Amino acid sequence: MTHLKPLLAAMLLTLAGASHAANVLVVLSDADHLELKGGKTFPTGFYLNELAQPLKLLLDAGHEVTFATPNGKAPTVDAGSLDPMYFGGDAADMKRHQDLVDKLAITSQQRSPVISLARVEQIGYARYDAVYIPGGHAPMQDLIRSAALGRLLTHFHQAGKTTALVCHGPAALLSSLPKPESAIARMEQGGKATPPGWIYAGYRMTVISNQEEALAKAALKGGAMKLLPQTALQTAGARYSSNAAPWTSHVVSDRELITGQNPASAMQVGHALLERLGQPSRQ
Repeated sequence: MTHLKPLLAAMLLTLAGASHAANVLVVLSDADHLELKGGKTFPTGFYLNELAQPLKLLLDAGHEVTFATPNGKAPTVDAGSLDPMYFGGDAADMKRHQDLVDKLAITSQQRSPVISLARVEQIGYARYDAVYIPGGHAPMQDLIRSAALGRLLTHFHQAGKTTALVCHGPAALLSSLPKPESAIARMEQGGKATPPGWIYAGYRMTVISNQEEALAKAALKGGAMKLLPQTALQTAGARYSSNAAPWTSHVVSDRELITGQNPASAMQVGHALLERLGQPSRQ
């Protein structure tokens, strides 16, 4: 009978996980701009639908959510994401999601509930059951090189805790490279060699594709990114997966990771996250 104890414990843990509200850590960027080649900058932040759609699913299902940025600064919404096209052309649906973000005061300089990654580490990573990182270009400015985020992701990786990311968000996985600041600097200079030991090497994942970045390049107003997320993840050792047609939803799950390719993938990522947490979607 002793050999049945681990199996029984696992079954009980699964049942318990299906009945309690999880605490999901939502990590956003502090940045309100992206530095481009040639000294140019691009105003950016998080994409409204990429934050708000999964967020609404989580809250409607009864989960708790904690918001964090590297320095505890209130994040910025990318003005380009305030468009009904990211909500299936439904302006009323966009307003519902925007009202949720406003109600939570996430972007408020005075009332934002956002805490720093240092505070998250002080509280203890064990308090959080899953982590979610939305996109917008902002993660390419700070999250990809944040050693503090790398420590957090390493904990989630080692514990097998669900880690969900969408659009430019999956690029934040690069923060778990050894010495991410210097590793990213080498990549931005076109370097191919990265230190061995990336915890996600060999994982299947997706991120906004090089093709989609090229199609959206006009938004950069003549600028060019220092580093493309797809190229960077492949350089680090990821097994990249793409959609068949640009801008269509594409989500990849591999072990603890759930990655979505673009804004159209945000809702599917949210549902996949809910399934991992043992809570059915109520949408």
